[in-house]
Amino acid sequence: MEIVSELMKKPYLLEKETAMLTRLAVSTLRNDRHLHRGIPYLKVGKRRVLYRLHDVLAYMEARRISFEGG
Repeated sequence: MEIVSELMKKPYLLEKETAMLTRLAVSTLRNDRHLHRGIPYLKVGKRRVLYRLHDVLAYMEARRISFEGG
């Protein structure tokens, strides 16, 4: 849990950090980028990919399953 609290303090996450937080495989993140879907990202230089923490959390919240109001 300490790692997650450290990640939550960062405005931008690396690909591996995003995978750790979302529990998605790095290969899934890469495939989603290739298919123009998934979490919005920034490309810095030729290889570096960053994800905004805000976008990662919004992506996760959009997939929340709730059993309220039924």
